[in-house]
Amino acid sequence: MIRTPLRPLARILEARASGENPDAIERENLRIRHEQMRDSAQNRAEGRLLILSVMFFCAFGVIGARMSVLASTDPQEPRAASSGAAILAQRADITDRHGRILATNFETHSLYAQPKQMVDKERVAAELAAIFPDLNQEKMLKNFTGERKFLWIKKKLSPEQKQAVHDIGDPGLLFGPREMRLYPNGKLAAHVMGGASFGREGVHAAEVIGVAGVEKFFDDELRDPAREGAPLALSIDLTVQAAAEEVLYGGMKLMNAKGAASVLMDVKSGEIISIVSLPDFDPNARPSPLVEGDASDSPLFNRAVQGVYELGSAYKIFTAAQAMDLNLVNHNTMIDTGKALRVGGFNIGEFKKKNYGVLSVDDIIVKSSNRGTGRMALQIGVKRQKEFMKNMGFMDYTPLEIVEAKGGQPLYPERWTDLSAVTISYGHGISNSPLHLAAGYAAIANGGTYIPPTILKRTQAPTGHRVMREDTAEYARNMLRMVVTDGTASFGEVPGYAVGGKTGTADKIKERGGGYYKDKVIATFASLFPAYDPKYVLVVTLDEPSETSGKKPRRTAGWTAVPVAAEMIGRVAPLLGLRPEIEPGELAGITLTSN
Repeated sequence: MIRTPLRPLARILEARASGENPDAIERENLRIRHEQMRDSAQNRAEGRLLILSVMFFCAFGVIGARMSVLASTDPQEPRAASSGAAILAQRADITDRHGRILATNFETHSLYAQPKQMVDKERVAAELAAIFPDLNQEKMLKNFTGERKFLWIKKKLSPEQKQAVHDIGDPGLLFGPREMRLYPNGKLAAHVMGGASFGREGVHAAEVIGVAGVEKFFDDELRDPAREGAPLALSIDLTVQAAAEEVLYGGMKLMNAKGAASVLMDVKSGEIISIVSLPDFDPNARPSPLVEGDASDSPLFNRAVQGVYELGSAYKIFTAAQAMDLNLVNHNTMIDTGKALRVGGFNIGEFKKKNYGVLSVDDIIVKSSNRGTGRMALQIGVKRQKEFMKNMGFMDYTPLEIVEAKGGQPLYPERWTDLSAVTISYGHGISNSPLHLAAGYAAIANGGTYIPPTILKRTQAPTGHRVMREDTAEYARNMLRMVVTDGTASFGEVPGYAVGGKTGTADKIKERGGGYYKDKVIATFASLFPAYDPKYVLVVTLDEPSETSGKKPRRTAGWTAVPVAAEMIGRVAPLLGLRPEIEPGELAGITLTSN
């Protein structure tokens, strides 16, 4: 800015020459300068006011917009800040083969406390103890009055509990959102589901992880965001599972058994339609595992896949099938079972010291002769028997997709001798799970192909591997049918559904000291139906059954496991879409002739 002098020399000289007062010139120039300064200051002030006005307008606009957003949302409790990586809580549903929910997610809340923010700690402790009787009031008060800044109160709240805590009205009690695992069917298929729990936890979310069953086996898949929430479809049929559990529970109580298990399997696809282990539990409130004693005493123990037992005479059909498959015998071959059989320094006897004499292979299975199957085992030989048992899956745990399946490792002789071959031929000296047995019977039922069992719904049947010829499997099925019509499983007949099967009663091995109990058995009935065109295999096993309707307790499978299996088949066969059929029989006094 160029300033104009207040007393310019040229103007002063001119004024003196003309007789004007030079001071008037200075006053005029000073006035003009002041006016210019005033105008400049005014312009500057107006500019600043404009900028401040714009800033205030924007600030109030942001505040108003935020207030509008808050007014349109639901009220929420204040949440404590958390650090660390975000927790992925979403978990896919699990469904049965028809899409019915077996496991899903449920939105709930957790309760935590910030004691430093509490107003009345004594009142809060007393009211929380009233809402949650399992909480200790004195311990809570001690925690509230200590140095702790954060304290979990409850990991899961019901809506009623949340409202009751909210009514306490203390600012030190806060809620965090939670997504918990819910099993809407309660105990149904409990051992298949297994259960879930919380992993990493924060006040904003909690990580839901599987702890057993399919929940743990498929934990990564169920938590994989790439699935986009697609449910995991199991092979289980919820309706059939419910019927099987009801019948098996009733049978276990009626037969005074300690426990029970059943496996229902599709013989062509290998899909497990139902699998039950009793006693069971509610996965919504999974109990703690036992820390001492027998693991099988825990309801968490899955008898169907973890329980490995000597399953007795149910194995005899495999010995007969292998002998026929090797062309060592046919179903009519006669074998002397009355003659003494001594192997490895031990006499091989029959049940209750019976003497059946000379029997055909058919009758050996029907009458369940130990000596008959033992003699066939000696013809087969140790090497071939061992190879056959391995091909049938009896020497490895079953590849079922639940974590407990690996615990069902079979027990068999480290040194496989002739005596081992004989005892194994009638189901002693080798221990397997009911699932092993079901998979073996499925190979007979489907024409001689071993199909690995699965708990997943399959869109197409796997190829499997052949373990016997088709004609051998057919002869074996006919034998199993005769066991029901003429043999030890007569209580297994179900009108309209031709049932074939084999009983197995094995003395229970002592947990300590070796040897066998004299009054405790594992009773098993392995069956297939319809016998002439099998669709399903059912294995029922009872632990320490005792049928007491007679003068003396009866523990054999024919009196215990067989009637339970028959009742189950009668209940589930219609649910599986099988129509009852009347078997052709003899027409008394009528001769059919053609025109």
